Amino acid sequence: MATGLSLILFVFLLILLSLGIWVAPALITLGYILLEFFTPAPVGSLLASTLWDASWNWALTALPLFIWMGEILFRTRLSSEMFKGLAPMLSNLPGGLLHVNVVGCGIMAAVAGSSAVTCATIGRMSIPELKKRNYDETLSIGSLAGSGTLGLLIPPSIMLIVYGVLAQVSISRLFIAGVLPGIMIIIIFMTYIIIRSKLNPALAPKQDVKYTFWEKIKAARNLLPVLALIFFVLGSIYGGYATPTEAATIGVIGALLLAWSSKTLNKQSFVDSLMGAVKTSCMINFIIVGAAFLSVAMGYTGIPKQLGQIVSDFELSQLSLLAILTLLYIFLGCFLEGTSMMVLTASVVLPMVQTAGIDLIWFGIFTVVVVEMAQITPPVGFNLFVLQGMTGRDILKVTKAALPFFFLMLLSIVILIMFPEIVTAPVNFMIQ
Repeated sequence: MATGLSLILFVFLLILLSLGIWVAPALITLGYILLEFFTPAPVGSLLASTLWDASWNWALTALPLFIWMGEILFRTRLSSEMFKGLAPMLSNLPGGLLHVNVVGCGIMAAVAGSSAVTCATIGRMSIPELKKRNYDETLSIGSLAGSGTLGLLIPPSIMLIVYGVLAQVSISRLFIAGVLPGIMIIIIFMTYIIIRSKLNPALAPKQDVKYTFWEKIKAARNLLPVLALIFFVLGSIYGGYATPTEAATIGVIGALLLAWSSKTLNKQSFVDSLMGAVKTSCMINFIIVGAAFLSVAMGYTGIPKQLGQIVSDFELSQLSLLAILTLLYIFLGCFLEGTSMMVLTASVVLPMVQTAGIDLIWFGIFTVVVVEMAQITPPVGFNLFVLQGMTGRDILKVTKAALPFFFLMLLSIVILIMFPEIVTAPVNFMIQ
């Protein structure tokens, strides 16, 4: 009964989305149908109370602030300063300036919290520079597409905030858990670029410029402002001095100071950043509210409990369940963006995961990495559209360039499953 009804609901949802209906109204519609036709519950009062309860969650106050911080930094000269700081340090590695894409996205992810902002900010700086130096375009685009997704994982991640609210787990602990997996993925990407460049040096032509140790140190001063911002934002959370919301406030103030010092803060850029944050925050919150109502509706029908029982009855191992969920998320990623995908599945997947005895903090990182993969899967991979607009190349070429990095992220999931301590050990250490 539960699986049949769940399948019907999923098909109906895809039909609604294919008709161009927004994700949030589609979720509310499904919840209304479930309550009206499959339960005796009062639909109107449940809808009103759920929308109210889901919209004033205190943990969500960090969301618009971190988004605003990223929007402010997107309009500064931060990317060019990062290039000046990173290029001398990374240019001697096989692959040269391609590593600037990876490390630059990793640093930007630690202040932006958004995949699209990370990809666009680093891309608008690196694409012209790499093209001018005759780097392979396919590898340049692919490294940007893959590394841009780090904005979803490396704290302060908007996606981790959303997951924390949905799963009712500590956002601070999720932020701690996301650091090592993010660094691991950066190392995997850099290793791949090194191997490709060793096998085919023409992909990344060596530059004649040689930097001395002191020149590298001098160039590294360009990174100090953004590193200071990362230190104050994340350090205040990890040190227990601030909640994520308070740290986000610090981040916004720091971003405004960086914009002011770089002379990019004016009335127009301030208003544009504020409106960009408002639009994105409203979109995410609307989806979360819609998903909350659907979760309540499914709770009244008993579907999550029945699905959890099915997991117990079939005695699926944790590995089998994770393999199925990975395939499910990859499939959904072809049609939905990351936030929608996460909130859509939460009400069904989280009870199954808890029944299987999987740690919810670990599963949050696992989910975000799989959602990262969805950012570079056609036809709805958001990073693909960002890079298509920036490079002028057709979507098939951009997709082909991103494909190796899709499989590298799949490799990172395998590593996280084999060594869950990468996620759980830092959290346990910080708690002690």
